[in-house]
Amino acid sequence: MNAPELVERVHGGDRRALARAITLVENGAEELRPIMAGLAPHTGRARVVGFTGSPGVGKSTTTNAVVRAVRAQGRTVAVLAVDPSSPFTGGALLGDRVRMQEHATDPGVYIRSMANRGHLGGLSWATPHALRVLDAAGFDVILVETVGVGQAEVDIAGQADTTVVLCAPGMGDSVQAAKAGVLEVADVFAINKADRDGARVTLRELRQMIAMKDRTDEEWKPPIVMTVAAEDKGVDELWERIDGHFAHLESSGELAARRSARARDEVQAIVLDLLRSRLGGVETDGGLDSLAREVASGERDPYGAADLLLKELGAGPGL
Repeated sequence: MNAPELVERVHGGDRRALARAITLVENGAEELRPIMAGLAPHTGRARVVGFTGSPGVGKSTTTNAVVRAVRAQGRTVAVLAVDPSSPFTGGALLGDRVRMQEHATDPGVYIRSMANRGHLGGLSWATPHALRVLDAAGFDVILVETVGVGQAEVDIAGQADTTVVLCAPGMGDSVQAAKAGVLEVADVFAINKADRDGARVTLRELRQMIAMKDRTDEEWKPPIVMTVAAEDKGVDELWERIDGHFAHLESSGELAARRSARARDEVQAIVLDLLRSRLGGVETDGGLDSLAREVASGERDPYGAADLLLKELGAGPGL
């Protein structure tokens, strides 16, 4: 398929074309530029919901249950599940496909796993571009499930309209709950496995953490939902809360602001990647090594060296 044909078939919902386009995204193929240009007019319609949390809280199980809830409303759903990849081979288990087999034959559901390929932050470098492809394919809702993340890996907040942070009983004491990090990015909290001992303690700790932040009456206050996703308990309420947050974003004007910020970050990431590629050429020519030796010997300061390198790359100094 050439680029115009691929764009037309992706916009028409062709699954093979969709899979092909996302593979091109993951590989950073040269054909990507005309494809993304062709898909651009068809984007901006899908709702993007992110699910993040520590390993073992039940992200895949919850995502699977939310797919059922969304499909019950007659909406189409795409799932983008990011899995950790091997630092040696780059391969990944892609285990989310194993957990979501019940949706494999549903024409209204599309599931794609992606390896993070060593990218920190819980997502893959290709995630924002893959979201654009899925958006252009006409899905009503896109669910993004991150790699199991730690306290500081919060990339999902920059990619989703609504970020759901999953917790589980035994996550830690109130000091852990009060720390800056992944808990701060939540638009909705879900305490999964709420049938276990300690669920009420976790609920109390999260409420205390939320109460610590001053909010105006117009600001969104993250709700907390108790779920047992493996048994479909609390999942409908969770989706209602996600719906409520999206309605708030639309009425407050924050939805447009979030999506503009997302596009800005995507453009910036592409620029930085292009600069890195050109920097690789300078390294091959030995220019960077020569500057590094001058900095190490004290002949040149690092800022002056950086300015020279930027000039060689065709960018202005002092950036």
